[in-house]
This record gives sequence, structure tokens and C-alpha cells, in this order.
Amino acid sequence: MLSLPNPIKLGSKSPRRKEIMKLAGFEFEVVDIDFDEKIPHNHSFKIEEIPSYLAEQKALHYTERKGDEILITADTLVFLHDDVIGKPRDKEDAFNILQRLSGKMHQVITGVCIITEGDKFMFHDISKVYFKPFELRELEFYIDNYEVMDKAGAYSVQDWLGVIGIEKIEGSYFNVMGLPVHKVYEALKVIANH
Repeated sequence: MLSLPNPIKLGSKSPRRKEIMKLAGFEFEVVDIDFDEKIPHNHSFKIEEIPSYLAEQKALHYTERKGDEILITADTLVFLHDDVIGKPRDKEDAFNILQRLSGKMHQVITGVCIITEGDKFMFHDISKVYFKPFELRELEFYIDNYEVMDKAGAYSVQDWLGVIGIEKIEGSYFNVMGLPVHKVYEALKVIANH
């Protein structure tokens, strides 16, 4: 549907972002960007700005971009109140994260940076996720049987815990999955019409 003049590079190791881009019908190549996703300690960002900042930093660390390429990077974080919840350090940390999220609403914020020749688009999307209260054995089962280490908030919306535990989502499902593809599509439409 969308005809872009330049090749798309997706700077992400996330299989979920790759899946979302394929669902949207984009042709793209995945590129590896070596970047340590750390939030500066003395930052003055509002919480919704942190993922966009990290996505931009990731894009700036990609040194192999050719002039005509469209580079897309993203970063997703989970926030409980104003606390940043990233990826768990180990299984014990994953358990503690999920216990904190149990029975509560949390925000999933994904920041996106799209760089083209001469243009940069930055935006974010916010979704509210409402979890049911979990039993300890449900969390133990999930952590023992599913991959939790590479996910902000230690869960995935599309696997077992998301399926049985999410009572409601306000906002984009795909944002919770890792990429607000509706906003990416609109930005790429602007690029295509340039």
C-alpha cells in the first residue's frame, strides 16, 4: 500500500517489532545497533520522554546508515506510577516486577525515532494496561515456562500471562507489544509524500 522511495532499516533486536512491521506490510532489513539502553541518572525528562530519548540515542549510535536509508529505532518501557520498569536482571527480579504489577494499572510507553536524509521524526505512544491480581503460582509458572528476560515489565502482551492476566488495555495493543505501528505508518506516509 505504502510506496517508499528508500529502503527501511529497523534498528531493533526485538522479534516482536519485526513481526509488527511484517504485519503492516513493510519491506525492511533488521540491523544490529550496539547500544547500552541506560537512562542518565540526573535526567530531567518527563516519563513519556525517556523512551523517545533512548530511541534517538539508539539511532545516533548506528554508524552504517547510508544517506537514502530510512532508519527506525524504538524503545519500550513500563512505568508503575513514576517508577521506570525495564527488562528484568534475572528470574528473581522478573518475579518481583510481576508481583508489583499484579492487580494494578501500569503504563507502557514506546518512543520511536525515524531518521531519513535530512529529516528526523520522534514520537511516543502511551497505553494503559490493567492486570488482574495474580496468584504466586501463576507468576512462577509463567517465569519458568516463558521467556521474560528480554521484555520491559517482564511480560509479553501476546503470550500466556498477557492472555490470562490483562483485564483491559487503553490505547494501542501494538504499542504494548513494542511498536506503535499506526504512528510509524503515518510518519512513513509523510516521508513517502515528500
